Amino acid sequence: MLTGLGLSTAAGLNAYIPLLMVGLLARFTDVVTLPAGWNWLQNGWVLIIVAVLLVFEVVADKIPVLDSINDTIQTVVRPASGGIVFGSGTAAQTDAIADPGQWAQSGGWVPVLAGVLIALTVSLAKSAVRPAANVATAGVAAPVLSTAEDITSFGLVLVALLLPVLVLVLLAVMAWWAWKLWRRIKTRKREPAPYSPPTDVPPDWHEPTPR
Repeated sequence: MLTGLGLSTAAGLNAYIPLLMVGLLARFTDVVTLPAGWNWLQNGWVLIIVAVLLVFEVVADKIPVLDSINDTIQTVVRPASGGIVFGSGTAAQTDAIADPGQWAQSGGWVPVLAGVLIALTVSLAKSAVRPAANVATAGVAAPVLSTAEDITSFGLVLVALLLPVLVLVLLAVMAWWAWKLWRRIKTRKREPAPYSPPTDVPPDWHEPTPR
């Protein structure tokens, strides 16, 4: 369950990083062994397509305005990815999980639905924070936040597969950081704009002297 939680949360940040990493690790290493129902994830063509989509996602997510359009599209893609990686991750044998439960290996809809809901929640939170951050920083925050999200997604996948007990710790840190960022954005938006004297006043104009 912790493995699925970590993978689906990573998918909520970036739909393609967990898909690509699970597929690559299953295809080229012994770290992940996928059951028959999920073997398609390590197919060469699937990995190439996911890698190409990841490049587009990484670039688009770092450009202001375009990142908001990308977020709208990814609101559908990220939950789908979350369902796939939750189902495949909990059904796979990894270095941390030697004997997955039968309910996960069966490829049932329960783990897939759980992954969809988790990834959707994270994706919606990301979509809410990003526009506010762009407005508050005039777009400067877009590449910084996007890079941080990509790194976090990558780290979550590794932890979920190799040491899932740390997933809860990382999620607690993520929640605290997101809360602090949201408070900072809201505070910055409430700050009054600096006063600028009018520029269309004639040079010889002066305040009338009260009688």
